Amino acid sequence: MKVLVIGSGAREHAIAHALMRGDSVSEVTVAPGNPGMELDGIRTTQLNPSNHAALIDFVKNNGYDWVFVGPEVPLIEGIVDDFAAAGIKAFGPNKAAAQIEGSKDFAKQLMERHDIPTAKYQTFDDLERSTAYVREHGAPIVIKADGLAAGKGVTVAMDEETAIAALEDIFVDHRFGNAGAKVVIEDFLEGQEFSLMSFVNGTDFWPMPISQDHKRAYDGDKGPNTGGMGAYSPVPQIGQDVIDTAIETIVKPTVQAMADEGTPFTGILYAGLIATADGPKVIEFNARFGDPETEVVLPKLTSDLGAGINAILNDETPEFTWDEDNATLGVVLASDGYPTNVVKGAAIPEIKVDDDSHVYYAGVTRGEHGLVANSGRVLFVETSAADIKTAQDKVYGIIDKLDTTGMFYRHDIGFKALNA
Repeated sequence: MKVLVIGSGAREHAIAHALMRGDSVSEVTVAPGNPGMELDGIRTTQLNPSNHAALIDFVKNNGYDWVFVGPEVPLIEGIVDDFAAAGIKAFGPNKAAAQIEGSKDFAKQLMERHDIPTAKYQTFDDLERSTAYVREHGAPIVIKADGLAAGKGVTVAMDEETAIAALEDIFVDHRFGNAGAKVVIEDFLEGQEFSLMSFVNGTDFWPMPISQDHKRAYDGDKGPNTGGMGAYSPVPQIGQDVIDTAIETIVKPTVQAMADEGTPFTGILYAGLIATADGPKVIEFNARFGDPETEVVLPKLTSDLGAGINAILNDETPEFTWDEDNATLGVVLASDGYPTNVVKGAAIPEIKVDDDSHVYYAGVTRGEHGLVANSGRVLFVETSAADIKTAQDKVYGIIDKLDTTGMFYRHDIGFKALNA
């Protein structure tokens, strides 16, 4: 089969690489991709994910069997609907189902209607009433821009002043544009976070191994929220009983609720969860693979990813099997200033890894003397080893030797697993 993957980051690099590992897929092209992917023999084509007509023509003219949509923006723009109208199979939710990520208020209302455990919340569309709610409710409290904000629209405010500053960011400075037309204000939840992703086809779903992301920019979970600075899998401090409960009380009723309400979900459902004293609760849903979680979960896949997705697209039962013996861990290298004032242009060093490790490229472009950074998150170094500590030592053994001038990274990815 020939497959087109839409997107340009490390997540799409990991998806394309996993597709190529299987026997069912002979060729993968990523649109637009990045030049780092080409080091793995992955083709790229400079097509904008928002130009649906051009993508449809490209698929038809080049004999692709189906399309995998990586990022959230084209999903929320309805790219799967447009492909379907053109007779092209695409793996991902349609526009109506993608609202589960596109609007936090939509997701919260869905959970409320179906008793899916999550933090108590209120939604506001103006500064005055939202500020009054914060003053009345107190801190800690969580402020979320309703729409898409590239993982940066959430403020976990430990005091009222931080919360109100976040509201002013949204309503006065319009930092998130239309994504900040409304805010969701949630109760603060205490516990360990984890990510549970599932392949979904209507009311059928196949969970993946869980992982844990590190959202804050700096060591010790300090600094601003980012799109994610590293991840690892499994998460030994989260018991199988918690995972089983999350599947039964969150994933299963959510896909059922989506189907019952006329917005059935096909694709990857990402549940960002927190293990509280009262059981697992939802922090957020995404309508696609998480980034950077994908880069540590897909390397654990021991079955053929392309064959599994092809089965789902044909309403057949897929087979997904996983390496349950080893751990995977990966670290993001980000441009200086990320996530607020990104300084582009850092030279990307040559990175040598063994067969159990991989480099997934994200924000890179070609420079005069090789690859250079052209975005916030630049690349992701991942490895597999017998346990979290060995994987951690191995990854940092690779990264710490590099010339990372113009970039930074966290030195403690996986620390919660080791200190649990």
